[in-house]
Amino acid sequence: MDRSLKPLDAVYGGQAVGAQRRVLRNTYALLALSMVPTVLGAWLGVSMGFSFFSGSPLIGFGIFMAVAFGFFFAIEKFKHSGVGVLLLLGFTFFMGLMLSRLIGAVLGLSNGAQLIGFAFGGTAVVFGAMATLASTIKRDLSGMGKWLFVGVLVVLVAAVANIWLQMPALMLAVSTLMVGIFSAYILYDLKRVMDGGETNYVTATLAIYLDIYNVFTALLQLLGILGGSDD
Repeated sequence: MDRSLKPLDAVYGGQAVGAQRRVLRNTYALLALSMVPTVLGAWLGVSMGFSFFSGSPLIGFGIFMAVAFGFFFAIEKFKHSGVGVLLLLGFTFFMGLMLSRLIGAVLGLSNGAQLIGFAFGGTAVVFGAMATLASTIKRDLSGMGKWLFVGVLVVLVAAVANIWLQMPALMLAVSTLMVGIFSAYILYDLKRVMDGGETNYVTATLAIYLDIYNVFTALLQLLGILGGSDD
């Protein structure tokens, strides 16, 4: 009986591995495509001087979260159709717009373009390192999820508190934590796809996109604070 089952196990195992690779391949392709509306949104926001409730940061933060979670709900609902892909691309355009204020502030520095290049390069290095780790590490990383979620909550509370406190040291701490937490999230989310824990490439792309976006944003904030020059 065992001999007759082995070929069947091999077939099903091969199909599972093939499906995982297909999801990962589609995730990478959609992730690359999602950068186009992000860049377009950031460019348009900088050109128009886009400002999202800059006079009322707390209200702006609340509206941003409402819009973001609205997109999350809609993307999840339509994740099995082309509508989900279009919603995801619309969300990345929106995130590009939201990024434009930080991009514009950094470009106001004399070495701003260089800092953006460094942040982009640093994010690419982090992603490459985490992708390599995810493909080589054998242990199950599913237990990381709850700890990373707690870390995100801590960062979120600290970031909201700093809207009132306006402490540069706290901003540095939050940005540093964000780099560490979302770098680990890249590893966690990629490993889930590779292990078959996530079988929908739209959902996978959304998760990894947010990880990359937050790493880039945090690196750019750190570089702007520590390496910015007004000369």
